[in-house]
Amino acid sequence: MKKLCIYVLVLCSCFSCGEQKESKMYKAEMVQAKSLLGADLSIPDRSEAQEKQLSDNLNEAQSNFDQEASEMNTIWLGRRHAYLYDYKKAIEVFTEGIEAYPNSYKLYRHRGHRYISIRQFDKAISDYEKAYQLMTKNTTEIEPDGAPNKLNIPLSNTQFNILYHYGLAHYLKGEFEKAEAIYKECLEYSDNTDLVVATTDWLYMTLQRQGKTEEAATLLATIDSSMEIIENDSYLKRLFMYKGEIAPEEVLKASGDDAALSLATQGYGVGNWYLYQNDTVKAKEIFENVVKGTSWSAFGYIASEADLVNLK
Repeated sequence: MKKLCIYVLVLCSCFSCGEQKESKMYKAEMVQAKSLLGADLSIPDRSEAQEKQLSDNLNEAQSNFDQEASEMNTIWLGRRHAYLYDYKKAIEVFTEGIEAYPNSYKLYRHRGHRYISIRQFDKAISDYEKAYQLMTKNTTEIEPDGAPNKLNIPLSNTQFNILYHYGLAHYLKGEFEKAEAIYKECLEYSDNTDLVVATTDWLYMTLQRQGKTEEAATLLATIDSSMEIIENDSYLKRLFMYKGEIAPEEVLKASGDDAALSLATQGYGVGNWYLYQNDTVKAKEIFENVVKGTSWSAFGYIASEADLVNLK
């Protein structure tokens, strides 16, 4: 049975004038949001080792922030709360950061992401509009990874992330024309194959939703087997499925430590594939399977919810 709340150790210990202070405990609400289907979205179970690692990371971020409440330390504190699925607290941290650094497009970028996580798309769009206005354009700034990939090489940049999530928020609202324009600009900041694959995938789906099948097919022509991918394998599989080079059944197969996330990502693509074949019954079945999973902050999971609402 899940507890009503979980406790995260925020600050293990510190010393002042030779005395050790008591540990401070932080309480996270178990239910973080409501799904678009009306279900409670609760913090998923984690192993003891995972809990310890995430807590240790939060402790470090809190300590750094306490020493200096800089823009970057504020961002990391919010991100560490978010990795513990405490999106409410993360949003609170980012909001306080924006009050201190009102021109920080990076803080708006991260708060907008977590508004998407809790299904508040209008607030996310507002944040990304502001982030886009403020961000430095025609350049890219590497964004450090919170969960490093297998090569420990940060692949994304701040400009990409602002546009990518900005387009996603419009997509989730069914505002596909707006999403299309944003994703096309996002391609300009997709400066490696992993980012190209991710942006192309969402742009392809956005075009399909508008009935722009010829333009969508032309977009797929840019994807081939020579592309070397480090972390966006799920998106590449979806694109090859759309090209007819991988069967939907193969794309649905997911295993390993990130099986739940892969199922949400790949499953949403398969559901889309059936929609493109006008098989709404099968698409609905796939989307329903996705939302039975635990990775409810995954974009494929949220998009599956949105499509189930529309299909109903």
